[in-house]
Formats: sequence, C-alpha cells, structure tokens
Amino acid sequence: MKFLFSFIGAVLMLMFCGCEENSRPKLVMVTEATFPPYEYRAGTQIVGIDPEIVGKIAEKLGYDLVIEDMSFDSVITAVQTGKADIAASGITVTDERREKVLFTLPYVIARQVIIVPENSAIQGKKDLKGKRIGVQHGTTGDIFVSQNIQEPERFSNGALAVAALAAGKLDVVVLDGDPARIHVSRRSNLKILNEPLTHEEYAFALGKHNPELHAQFNAALKELQTAGTLDAVRDKYVSKMLEEAGGNASADAGPFGKLKNSIDLNFLKDARYLYLWKGFWTTVEISFFAVLLGVLIGFGIAVIRSTADQTGKLKILNFLCKIYLTVIRGTPVVVQLLIIYFVIFGAVDVSKVLVAVIAFGINSGAYVAEIIRSGIMSIDRGQLEAGRSLGLSYWQSMREIILPQAFKNVLPALGNEFIVLLKETSISGYIAIVDLTKGGDIIRSQTYDAFLPLMAVALIYLAVVMLLSGLLGRLEKRLKRNE
Repeated sequence: MKFLFSFIGAVLMLMFCGCEENSRPKLVMVTEATFPPYEYRAGTQIVGIDPEIVGKIAEKLGYDLVIEDMSFDSVITAVQTGKADIAASGITVTDERREKVLFTLPYVIARQVIIVPENSAIQGKKDLKGKRIGVQHGTTGDIFVSQNIQEPERFSNGALAVAALAAGKLDVVVLDGDPARIHVSRRSNLKILNEPLTHEEYAFALGKHNPELHAQFNAALKELQTAGTLDAVRDKYVSKMLEEAGGNASADAGPFGKLKNSIDLNFLKDARYLYLWKGFWTTVEISFFAVLLGVLIGFGIAVIRSTADQTGKLKILNFLCKIYLTVIRGTPVVVQLLIIYFVIFGAVDVSKVLVAVIAFGINSGAYVAEIIRSGIMSIDRGQLEAGRSLGLSYWQSMREIILPQAFKNVLPALGNEFIVLLKETSISGYIAIVDLTKGGDIIRSQTYDAFLPLMAVALIYLAVVMLLSGLLGRLEKRLKRNE
C-alpha cells in the first residue's frame, strides 16, 4: 500500500510539474477546432482563419502562440478565469458577452444563414416557426432562434447539425455563412437560402484583467486590416476549402466503392486515424490513474464509515465523508470537471490530464466507497468477533478476515464502476483534452461524415469494455477456487 501511494504521488507530481522553459512568453489561444474555415485541424496542427490571424499578431508582439482545442461554450470562461489569453472561435460580439470579456476590433462581418434540403418548401425565416431547427450550442444562431422563433435542437458543433439535416432528422439548420458554404458544397442534397437570418460581427475575446494586451492586440489587428491581410487570409481559407470540397466529390462507385472511399477519407487521408490512436491512449491514461485514485479514496472512506457504523467511533470523519458522498453523487461529473479546472485550478498552470485524473478519481471514489462499504457490511459480524476473540485487534481483523471477503463479494460491482469511469472520460474535451471521443469529433469536423467516425469510436470503447469484462470474469473465477 505504501508503494502504491508513493507511485501515484510521484506520477501526479511529474504530471503537475512537467513543463518546458521557453525564452519567449506564451500567448495561449483557446478555440473549438471544428468550425472550418475559421478553425479546424490539418494533421496535428490547428489551422484556419483565426489561428493564422492570431499567429501573425503574436509574432508581431513577440509571443509564441499556443493553441488549445476545447468546447465552444468553454472558451469565454477560459479567458475570464485566466486559463487562456485569447479566445478565437468565430465569436460574435454581443452585449451579454461584453459584460464578461474585452472584445477586439471586429475582423469579419458575418451572417447567420439558413440551410435546408434541396426540395424544402421553406423560403425564408418567416417559414421557420414550428419547424425542427438545428443550431450549434452557444452560438448567436442559437441565441437568435431561441429569442425570436422557438427553442432549437442544439448540437455540439455545426458539422453534427448539418449531418442531422442531411439524414432527415431536422428541417433546417442555422449556421454561420462561411462554414455553411463549405458544408453545403460537400452535400448535393442541401442548399442555402438567399435570405440571411441575421448579420453580426466576429471579434477576438480577451480577459478584462488584461487591458494592456487588449490594446496591443487591437493596434496590431488594425495594421493587418489596413494592409488588407485580414481579407486575404479569409479568402485564402474559404477558397481552399471550397476547392477541396469540389475535389472530394466523386462519381457513384457502388456501395463497396463508397465504403472504401469513406474509409480512405475518414481514416487514411492525412493519417486521420492517429486522432483515434492518440485519443485512445489519452483515455487509457486518464482512466488508469483515475481508477487508482478512486480506489484509494473509496477504500479510505469505506473503512471510516464501516468503522463508525460498527464501533460508534470516528464520528467527525464519518460526518465529513457523508458530506463528500452527498455532494459528489448529487452533481454531474462534467460540472465537477469544469469546477476543478476553471475554479480550483483557475490560477494554476496545471496539466489538463492531471485535472481530469483528479476530477474523475474524486467522482469515482464516492461510488467505490459505497460499493466497498456494502461489501464490508455484508460479512457476518460474528467473523469480526471471532477474530477479536483470537487476540486480533479490530484493524487486524478487518485486514485479515473482513476485507478479503468483502473485496471478492463486490468485485462485479467494482468492475462495473471501472467500466462506467472509462466511458465517462469522454467528456474530457470540455477542458481541451483530445481523448478518444474528441478524436472522433475532429475527424467529423474535417470530413463532414458522422457515421464512420462515430462507429469507430463506439467499436473501440466496446472492445475495451469487452476486454475488461473478460479479465474481471477470469479474476472472479480465480477468487472462487478457494470456496
């Protein structure tokens, strides 16, 4: 047990302290890289209109640009809390957002457009009432539709909304103009209506605690705008992606030919399978250390609570454990993850993987504690009394007699908890971790194909769960041999 504690402590310390020194200061930009042509992934790099513009400004100001990919609805929070210096994700300027962040000069006048099927009877925004409307969660399209038309169906990114529209799950999608053009160019059964829903301005967002950087950024942005660089960058990426969309269009090659082309596009082209490969190992890393942390927390709490139940001692510790169990089991794990990242570690530059390990470990510990406690309480009290009558102390009786039997009894429930934990790590993308699920999201954002990336992610999770279930089954059989 001492070795296990030391091992986990050493690993967490390495994760916490592992950092590189650089002669130039870093400028941390957060974005959701599923919004082409403004930000998307090409290989291992995040590219697009926003990264190139911010990169040019960072170079001019003497910074090294670091780009982090996270959920769109977390980017404003990241600059608010100081976890990032700038948010650049096709962010529309609104009065509500102005209260939270400092906006730069606008660099794009954009519009929200309406995407419908080619044969749709919808002619404009007057026809949207009562229709199934899809939007990207947290965007101004979402806000406009909610406030002026009705409650829409919200998706984590535009690619998923368009895929749902193409599959007949929606009647219409409201999306930013440039990404909408690229989505529609790849699907012959969709079109954009001539009448835009609304016009808006895009700007970069900085924290209100950083007015000096805001002033420097505005001055550099104004220079690029005057020189015509902003328009050139935008035209470059829009034209490039429209060309690629046209090049990907192919003649009908039959069902097997289409499957082969889809596999090539989703996994082989630009080595996109690496997103799944690297994401898988990130998921394994988080799950492994979170399980160890959860077992340590759960074991300690289970012993404290069962001791309090059986002996009446440790009342204060038992009370604190009950509070912990109530809070952790009463709140969603995604909320706990965001609180730990943005609040508890808000002012600390800490590894995101470490944050995920702590969050999932603390969450799992609450459930493991009750599982182990139920196993301890299921052992007949007479066995504990028999151990005491043989001269063993309470703790010796627990260690030598009760806990081994309790562990065997709760092994199936513990195994199920570990499997649930593995799947829960799929929300790690909220804090810019590219895990297995996020890797599938990245592929979808590049290929606009939802089926194969989602199936690949599901099959990988299924294979891992089946492997874990098999190993747990063998362990159960081995433990039963002495019965």
